[in-house]
Amino acid sequence: MYYVYILKSLKSGWLYIGHTNNLEKRLTKHNKNEVKSTKNRGPFAVVYREKYPTRSIAMKREKFLKSGKGRMIRDRLVSK
Repeated sequence: MYYVYILKSLKSGWLYIGHTNNLEKRLTKHNKNEVKSTKNRGPFAVVYREKYPTRSIAMKREKFLKSGKGRMIRDRLVSK
């Protein structure tokens, strides 16, 4: 199974969207500054996640959530 996830920086409120097949391990890497795109922006908390059967479907959903229309949906998902 693959996850599309949204992280929120506990410092600044900045949001990050990604996908993985091991959410706990990935969150640990983000919080240890081992991910280039989130380095020095943490600590992070998972504020939203979705589960998908294949990586390709998860990647498509991640790409959509990063698009213009997807950002509106992302903001509604996170504000729940």
